[in-house]
Amino acid sequence: MWIGWIEFDVLLGDVHSLKEKRSVVRPLVAEVRRRFDVSVAEVDHQDLHRRAGLGVGLVGADRAHLVSVLDGVEQFVAYRPEVELLEARRRLISSDD
Repeated sequence: MWIGWIEFDVLLGDVHSLKEKRSVVRPLVAEVRRRFDVSVAEVDHQDLHRRAGLGVGLVGADRAHLVSVLDGVEQFVAYRPEVELLEARRRLISSDD
């Protein structure tokens, strides 16, 4: 069994309040969940209106599949016009570790 996750630190565009932040982050989280069938949540910077930390995780039997899905998620987030990807941190572990 393989467990993989990726954490994103993103800068939001023209956002001036936490309410506006939600209107950007919620659809992004929902689309990542729908498109890639992964677990995803806002995990950091909840109190800042122009920054967001997103975490995406999945479990699978095949390492190559996890790498492929995480690559797709990273590309999807990186090319969203409403956010600027500042950093992406990725980790894969096996149940044998």
